[in-house]
Amino acid sequence: MGFAEHDKRVRAVYMNGSRTNPNAPKDIFQDYDIVYVVRNFEEFKNDHSFIDHFGDRLMLQMPEAMRDPLGYGHFNWMMLFRDGNRLDLTLIPIERPDLIAKDSLTEVLLDKDGILPDFPPANDGDYHVQKPSRLYYDSCCNNFFWCMQNVAKGIEREEFPYAMQMFHTVVMQDLHDMLSWYIGCKNDFAVSAGKMGKYFGKTLPEEMYKAYLSCYGGASKSEMWSSVFKACDLFRKAAKAVAEDLGYSYNESDDKNMMSYITLIVAGAFYEDEKEIPFFNKNK
Repeated sequence: MGFAEHDKRVRAVYMNGSRTNPNAPKDIFQDYDIVYVVRNFEEFKNDHSFIDHFGDRLMLQMPEAMRDPLGYGHFNWMMLFRDGNRLDLTLIPIERPDLIAKDSLTEVLLDKDGILPDFPPANDGDYHVQKPSRLYYDSCCNNFFWCMQNVAKGIEREEFPYAMQMFHTVVMQDLHDMLSWYIGCKNDFAVSAGKMGKYFGKTLPEEMYKAYLSCYGGASKSEMWSSVFKACDLFRKAAKAVAEDLGYSYNESDDKNMMSYITLIVAGAFYEDEKEIPFFNKNK
């Protein structure tokens, strides 16, 4: 703020992110997400020495400098300091008012010329879980079980990088979405599950949260099969609850057919005795 107040090129400052969110847990790891609206934007972008003003840095990242610069109307410096603080500083040119945030977590800190709009009190409304359409819900259910066949084949072929990538980046994303909708249904879609589900621990029932964490296992066949069946159980529970709350129908056929494929065909090829198959009797 001292730099912004004294440098004539900086005309306005606002903050967003978790530090303006009244519902976010407060701790020492929260970033300072700051935006400067500036004159002489190219001067700032071409001479980065001004960021030395903010402290002794451990590490720096400039996302726009790591990609094709064309098409970016802003520039961002992400700085981690030796005292443990992190500052994400974004500059936008005063000539681009269209880039000024329309984010519900925006809090004005400085406005020398009255160029910033009147923002309502900061709140996390823009980040509340959104109610899924029937198509989105059905697609999530279908994709979750469809992609389980890919996970299963990867496990049985011992192609663990493929199996784990498919499981963690595709299948678990569908589970993540369904759990978010479950949270939304139980809170009238007036709550945030947090970025990447970081608030699952306080928004899901304890037993569901523990079940979610248990889906992340090791890379052996037995551990991966255990994760698969745990994920299926949890997805099924959440999806049926969401369907009931929203008046949708759960596709029992996709569920039962894929569980049959996994349990009797793929998993059965690995276990000599079908009784040894994880959850065999439960899903028979």
